[in-house]
Amino acid sequence: QVQLVESGGGLAQSGGSLTLSCQASGSPNPLFRMGWFRQAPGRSREVVATLTTDDFADIPFSVRGRFTISRDFAKNSVTLRMNSLKPDDSAVYYCNARRWLGDSDFWGRGTQVTVSP
Repeated sequence: QVQLVESGGGLAQSGGSLTLSCQASGSPNPLFRMGWFRQAPGRSREVVATLTTDDFADIPFSVRGRFTISRDFAKNSVTLRMNSLKPDDSAVYYCNARRWLGDSDFWGRGTQVTVSP
C-alpha cells in the first residue's frame, strides 16, 4: 500500500503563492504517476496537475501557467507551486499516486487551501 502525506497549504491572498508537498512511502520506486487533485464544497474532485515517469503532464487550462508541478523520482515526492492564486482555487487539495499504468488511485488525507479576495 502507498501512503501519501501532504504538507503546505493554508491561507493566501488573491494573487499570492503557496506550495504543496507530498511524500510517498510504502511504494515501489518510482511511482508511475504522482500529482494533485482538489475538491471544493459542492463540487466534484478535479485534477490539478499530475506527472508520470514518462514525463506526461496533465494540467487543466484553469491552472496552466499559474501552477507548476515537479517530482523528485528518487525520493518519490511531488511538489505543486501555485502562483497568482484566485479565490476559485480554494479547495481541499489531495495528493494522488498510482504505482503503474492502470493501477488504482491512492490518496492523501488532503490539505486545505483558502484564497481570500
